[in-house]
Order: sequence, then C-alpha cells, then structure tokens
Amino acid sequence: MGGFIQSLESPGLTAVMKFFTLLASTVPVVILSLLAIVLLFAVLGHRRELVFFLAAVGGSALLNDVLKSLIRRERPSVHRLAEETGFSFPSGHTMAAFTLFGALAFLLWRHIPARWGRVLLAVGAALLTIIVGISRIYLGVHYPSDVLGAMLAGSFWLALLIWLFQWYMERRYAKARAK
Repeated sequence: MGGFIQSLESPGLTAVMKFFTLLASTVPVVILSLLAIVLLFAVLGHRRELVFFLAAVGGSALLNDVLKSLIRRERPSVHRLAEETGFSFPSGHTMAAFTLFGALAFLLWRHIPARWGRVLLAVGAALLTIIVGISRIYLGVHYPSDVLGAMLAGSFWLALLIWLFQWYMERRYAKARAK
C-alpha cells in the first residue's frame, strides 16, 4: 500500500499532502484546540464537554508518547519527501487528527438537527483523518501500519472517553430526575 501511495508522487500532490500533514501538526492542533476550548467554555459554558475534549486531545498525545516509547520503531529510511524525528509507531499526526476531529464531531453532533448535516460532519471528520494518515505515508515518514495503529489507538481512546462521558451524563440525568 505504501508503495502505491508513494508511486502517485507529483509536485502538486506533494504540496497537498504537506498541507494535510501541517493541519495535524502541533501548532495547528493547539490553535484548533484553543478555539474549541474558548467556544466550549467561554461562549457556550459547557464545562463537562470541555473536560471531555481536554481528556480526548491531551490523553491521545500522552498515549501516543507512551506507545512510541514502548515500541520504539524506526521510521522508514527510503523515499522521504519530508524529514521527521522520533519513533514511527504510531503516527502522532494521525492519532492527533483522529482524536481532535473525532472529539469535535462527537461534541457538535447534538447541535446539528438535520440528518444530512450530521452525515457531513461525520464524513468530514473521517476524511480529514484518513487524508492526514495517507499524507504521512505519501511523505515517507510512516509505514501504513503506523497509520493504522494510530487510528486503532485513537479509536480505542475516543470510544472509551465517549462511553465514560455518556455514562456520567446519564447518571447525572438520572440523579436529577430522582430529586
């Protein structure tokens, strides 16, 4: 799969892939996260959602660091269109994209009444994550298994947090109804 993706190399596609990689880099993720934090807390007053969001994004970064330290897989050494340091598995960009866009989609889902709007939200979040993952393979800084591992680890983390959040909110609602 990696060979096929890299066989599509062209100057225009390289620019596009560098853009999507940049989208899931530290500075844009921090900026998008800060915007989400301001929206959740200052504008909407959603404190519980803010805790969920911070746990999703922060916990994902921590989980990624732990996995990289445990597995210590070297990066690909051939056909690199970008330079990257550190270990390869799992892809930090892909995991950051998965949890950031996934958490935002989860939080926004309830506020979009139209079914088509929800579909667009889910498809958009999924496509952004997939394209970020493909960009990492295309640029030669990750193996396909690094990207897949990041998506699996990110989905585990996000699913766990969504389950905990829903459990907490249902419990809170049940207590409020009992009063």
